[in-house]
Amino acid sequence: MTSETSPLTGSSYSLDVAGFPVDLPIVAIKPDFAISLMMVIDLGVRFGEHVGRKLAEKLAPLKPDVIVGAATLGIPVAIEVTRALGLDHYVILQKSPKIHLGDALVQTISSITSKGEQRLLLDRQAVPLIEGKRVVVVDDVVASGSSIRGSVELVRAAGGDVVGIGVILTEARDWQETLGEDAALIRSLAHIPQFAAVGGRWEPIPGTFL
Repeated sequence: MTSETSPLTGSSYSLDVAGFPVDLPIVAIKPDFAISLMMVIDLGVRFGEHVGRKLAEKLAPLKPDVIVGAATLGIPVAIEVTRALGLDHYVILQKSPKIHLGDALVQTISSITSKGEQRLLLDRQAVPLIEGKRVVVVDDVVASGSSIRGSVELVRAAGGDVVGIGVILTEARDWQETLGEDAALIRSLAHIPQFAAVGGRWEPIPGTFL
């Protein structure tokens, strides 16, 4: 693909997310490889409320004290899950070096939908909300697993006990190897495969289903 070529393929993948139907655009990462892209911030208030409530139902038995999510797309997930669980405080791991984060705890991550390495930053002022607490880490999608692993490691560095990981979607299977034993902590609402170009069409890759 060249810089002038749009990654949008014109195709979509239909998915039921715990009773909420969505059509996700298929986006080409390479000429012969694509993913279905969920932008939770574009799917509306009702979708956000729905997935927050459904994830909360799966996470409530873990009795979390606080929810932790990573910017940017993990923010609405963290807010809605916190609301649905009847909690008040949540913690957001930032990715941009804001002025008050000069002394932040830092973890390097990578993502299938972002170029290059990024950093997760935990404001030290938020450490008391995490230290010694039962923590659930949430995000929109887990694909490579790097972002979730970075979030989990930051929470543990702050003294939190990660009792669960909540995501709207699991994608393919790379995250299982990346997370190792922590993959067992995942609670999700649906799964998406990845796609290969076959005869001019985008077809799900069989090995990327669970």
